[in-house]
Amino acid sequence: MTAEISGVWDKIESMINGFIVMLPNMILALIVFAIFFFVGRSIKRAVRRLTRNHRQSRNLGLVLGRLAQGITVLVGLFIALSIIIPTFKAGDLVQLLGISGVAIGFAFRDILQNFLAGKLLHI
Repeated sequence: MTAEISGVWDKIESMINGFIVMLPNMILALIVFAIFFFVGRSIKRAVRRLTRNHRQSRNLGLVLGRLAQGITVLVGLFIALSIIIPTFKAGDLVQLLGISGVAIGFAFRDILQNFLAGKLLHI
């Protein structure tokens, strides 16, 4: 019984030591992600500010701002994950997102066609 408790305690001790070794990488990854998050927020504000005066493109500015912010935060997340987990390959995840993007593109095809047709008729 004491051998089992000793084995469990050794396992817990090694997990704590591994966490302490990874702590600087986690802090660095958190800082990198926070930087990308705030840069994404400022990009979103800049895009909204640029399109604020144009009444017709105000909603488009909102969408483009959110898209730019999302892409920036996603890139920051990939970089932060590669700092924490050096074996993490962002390429595999990007391939998965690419396949998902094609599926989403087909799903929104009609909506985008109607949007562009409306813009062309408005001109």
